[in-house]
Amino acid sequence: MLESVLGFAREGFAEVNAVLGLLVAVVATLMMTAWARLPFVAVGATLAHIVLESLAPVIAGSGGFSLPPLLEPHFWRYAGVLFVGYLIVVAILFAIKRMVFRK
Repeated sequence: MLESVLGFAREGFAEVNAVLGLLVAVVATLMMTAWARLPFVAVGATLAHIVLESLAPVIAGSGGFSLPPLLEPHFWRYAGVLFVGYLIVVAILFAIKRMVFRK
């Protein structure tokens, strides 16, 4: 049981640890004001990541916009993985932000 939870967290961290994920995480961290906001910021970062992934072909000019497969179970697993990844990465970045910019 613990191994599956840790695997899920590792997968989420790896998914967010890419260029798009890190950019979204940095912006989310800059907008975060308190530790209590972490789950809400992680949800917003997850939604932003999914929207930006859907818009990537349009921005690159290589395709049209298509909605994510909202009715597919693998999509919701992917969204959960992203959420856990953003929880981890934003928490780490926010801890660094709090240490650097003491209030």
